[in-house]
Amino acid sequence: MELSTILAPECTSCATPGSKKKVLELISDLAAAQYPSLSSQEIFESLLAREKMGSTGIGNGIAIPHGRLGSIDKPLAVLIKCEEAIGYDAIDKQPVDILFALLVPSDQCQQHLSTLAAMAEKLNDRQVLKQLRKSHDEKELYQVITG
Repeated sequence: MELSTILAPECTSCATPGSKKKVLELISDLAAAQYPSLSSQEIFESLLAREKMGSTGIGNGIAIPHGRLGSIDKPLAVLIKCEEAIGYDAIDKQPVDILFALLVPSDQCQQHLSTLAAMAEKLNDRQVLKQLRKSHDEKELYQVITG
């Protein structure tokens, strides 16, 4: 799957959210702007429900928050690079500075899992991760992740 089909340039952000809650709110706001039929609160609650089952912080400063929504018909991704790493309860207990969020329709479980696996693999590429962390703006961040 081409990331550019699920990640719009407007859904990439270099930000300083300050906390896990704030970054999930930012993700929700960016996603809601792309899906006007969804409220940012609905998206936030979906992400939060998943986090309550266990942190999506996969280690090495990376988190992949995700949620399922019955009211969307295609997957949507959001990429955030935190200017300052935040506490995220990651499995390695390290703060997180790169977040790739994925929202998928409730009935697309298999696609959800394949997309998460592909993204995790891409983010485990040291070169990609290094370039993401060096990115200075949203345009550069988008080019690195979709390149």
